Amino acid sequence: MTFSAKDFIETEEGLLFALIPAAAEHNKLLCCLRYVKEPLLGWKKYPTQQANSFLQNHYPKYLYYSAQLDAHVHAVPRANITKHYQPKPSLQRLLQREPCDQVEADVHTLCALLQATGIELSLLGITGSILVGVHNAASDIDLVCYGRAIFQQVRTQVAHLIAEGRLSVLSAQDWLDAYARRSSSLCLSDYIWHEQRKINKALVNNRKFDLNLLIEKPRDLGLGYKKIRTTCLQAQVINDDYAFDNPAEWVIASAEVSVVMCFTATYTGQARAGEWIEVAGVVEENAQGDTRIVVGSTREAEGEYIKVLRHKL
Repeated sequence: MTFSAKDFIETEEGLLFALIPAAAEHNKLLCCLRYVKEPLLGWKKYPTQQANSFLQNHYPKYLYYSAQLDAHVHAVPRANITKHYQPKPSLQRLLQREPCDQVEADVHTLCALLQATGIELSLLGITGSILVGVHNAASDIDLVCYGRAIFQQVRTQVAHLIAEGRLSVLSAQDWLDAYARRSSSLCLSDYIWHEQRKINKALVNNRKFDLNLLIEKPRDLGLGYKKIRTTCLQAQVINDDYAFDNPAEWVIASAEVSVVMCFTATYTGQARAGEWIEVAGVVEENAQGDTRIVVGSTREAEGEYIKVLRHKL
């Protein structure tokens, strides 16, 4: 069975984990706990600290130190998986039946709009709460694009649909809500400036949707890196080919490090080739002496960020 980032897995204890890009170690899938099935209440979403405490108190077997990431994460042995949720087939099943609620109806509407522009829906999937069937009336739509080409095509068509008035840009309140959820280290105005130019989110019937890029055969992330120190530096972006990947990556011109790697979606697509950026993160080094700066060394990425220096554009 093949597993990818954006998939979810369920265990017999009633736990739903979202997979992370680092794949597997020692036959365990690296992931993060997102939902817990509580008696009488059903599925409840757990923020990071609450998820860590819950596993520590009840299921410490799912806490794991990843040598690959040099970080403490969650991990589930393959033998403990009772259900595997995959974005692509789940979206196809959803589109082949009548919607069960307004959220699913909005997924139908969004996909019909994209299909009418020439988007091949077989290259798309659905993740997040809709994938695992725990969404509510206020849920966002998390659309997955399988490959860089279709991701860029969808972004282009979303921009056209906004210009034609068939999709809408986020309102001021939408941006405030997104900012509060992301806990970005940037100020609100900087956060919104960076986000608006990414064209990876918009509104359909006043419901926010996000575009996510998924590379089914991800590139080698590099093994054996160890955290060395924190740093904050300024440099020019030389290459942005993987800016929207998960994790995102930029090549920069800097005497300290040559690569910025970002493991948090908050700063995915943040900078473009030729731009100057300020990066705050953790310097990592491997046994060969290769170094990189990581943004998102923890899920919260507190104090870590990527910011375009607009005065140097």
